Amino acid sequence: MTRAALLLILLGACSDDPCEGVEGTCIALSAGASTEQVQTALIQVPPGGTIAFGAGEFPFEVDLSLDVDGVTIRGAGQNETILSFARQATGAQGMLVTANNFTIHDLAFENTRGDALKILGADGVTIRHVRVEWLEGPRPTNGAYGLYPVQCAHVLIEDSVVEGASDAGIYVGQSTDIIVRNNRASRNVAGIEIENSSRADVHGNTATQNTGGILVFNLPDLQVANGAGTRVFDNQIFENNTENFAPAGNIVGKVPTGTGIALLAAHDVEIFGNTIRDHLSANLGIISYTPIGAFSDMSYDQYPTTIHAHDNTFSGTSDRATGPLGALLISAIGELSPNGPFIVPDITWDGVVNPADVGVAGKRICIHDNGDADFMNLAWPLNDAMKPARDLAPHACNHPALPPVDL
Repeated sequence: MTRAALLLILLGACSDDPCEGVEGTCIALSAGASTEQVQTALIQVPPGGTIAFGAGEFPFEVDLSLDVDGVTIRGAGQNETILSFARQATGAQGMLVTANNFTIHDLAFENTRGDALKILGADGVTIRHVRVEWLEGPRPTNGAYGLYPVQCAHVLIEDSVVEGASDAGIYVGQSTDIIVRNNRASRNVAGIEIENSSRADVHGNTATQNTGGILVFNLPDLQVANGAGTRVFDNQIFENNTENFAPAGNIVGKVPTGTGIALLAAHDVEIFGNTIRDHLSANLGIISYTPIGAFSDMSYDQYPTTIHAHDNTFSGTSDRATGPLGALLISAIGELSPNGPFIVPDITWDGVVNPADVGVAGKRICIHDNGDADFMNLAWPLNDAMKPARDLAPHACNHPALPPVDL
């Protein structure tokens, strides 16, 4: 099939060809193309082909899907080409991609009823200059995830913007070899989340006005367990004080409003070169799954291990911790400062250690060279045998630098 045969200029001729400069097969779509026309293009595009959206708005009533390998979807710009799902009546997401070597750039997803862009099981994902937004601001009825690769490999997300997700704006889960760089995440519950994933670099991002800025989590009962090897560096993480608006029962609903970085049962994480400031609950929190609750997944390692936080800049006062984890902070600080003031240290750790890891140098939580940042071991569950402590000396150690991710 020739390029000319595939060139679809819908709803009249355009002065600009969206396929201009594209080599190989390209299908062009003009503003106002129907859901059926767009889905037809997603079905008919050959492997290695391109679908080019022109400038303007594209309204959809149902979700879209792509299962052809090697496809590039492009627009005229993240503020010029808008895939609008404001009238979406069915579908769990705006677009579902189940294909390898997928690239999308220079367009926007707005007001999806569920997740915006979900990519499942792909090897080779590039997301660049994409905007995802729920235009009415933070609401529990917004879609859970904005940019959402899951069970993928070789993932690059860069120069994108996500606002309003009721779970995570940029979420990469159960995946390997990941770079998330130079994005802006704001007014989500979690700005950026790496979950049950291995070998991830998260750098150069701005996370602000979320409930929590950047999260590195391992959770039980998932198909891929115990991710490890995440570097979080050179990010601007500030004023993540948006009230938690996650739907009831969601695990991120436990993130205290006003959290900069949160590590939950994370392994082999290096945090360095970040500016972290002005959070109401905590700038950096390190926690096991133990205070969260019980689980049945016997393969799950619930303890944070091999954490290395160094050469970060912390500032601001945290004095309004919220939620169940905030209550833990309040209790611990009350133990040490019963007459106040209630000020949360920059770096907090719940103090829970796997008995098998005690004394194992390679599993330690190492914290150093973070300016005048202060620290607290919360000593969960706060009993006569365990008392909170502010002493950083037990954490005066180093781990070897993690290697960069190479895609």
